[in-house]
Amino acid sequence: MAREKQLLTDIGLELTHRELRPVYRVGATRRLGPGGKGLILDLAVKSGMDNLAQAIIMGLLTPQGELSALGHPRYGSRLHELVGRVNTETSHNLVRLYILETLQREPRIEEIVDVVVTPALERPSSVDVSLQVLPVGETQTVTIGPITLELSP
Repeated sequence: MAREKQLLTDIGLELTHRELRPVYRVGATRRLGPGGKGLILDLAVKSGMDNLAQAIIMGLLTPQGELSALGHPRYGSRLHELVGRVNTETSHNLVRLYILETLQREPRIEEIVDVVVTPALERPSSVDVSLQVLPVGETQTVTIGPITLELSP
């Protein structure tokens, strides 16, 4: 865990809804107050590898340019540009390209090990994405997915 210090800590998010577009909420932890009286809610946190995985997912779900007003014009991905496209090999290649572009901007990633895009079995208009990255200074990879992306309605 000491080696994961460079991967940072952030507020922990919880997935609450998956249909159409994922919806997250801020997680909370409960603890007893001083003297065992009362219940206190604290913000949940994600650290290390879990924080990196969460940051990658948030970057992929955020349209690039969305945070320009906050001084981060390159943050996010271009995946939103693919909504409405037909689910073809060309679309799969664009999904992979846009994910690689986003991952290359993450300074905590030393190596992008794999990005796999396959047609979703249950939904012909969707693709499943799995990715694996090696964090800076680590020997263990972070695996994310499969994440289902809806291309056409």
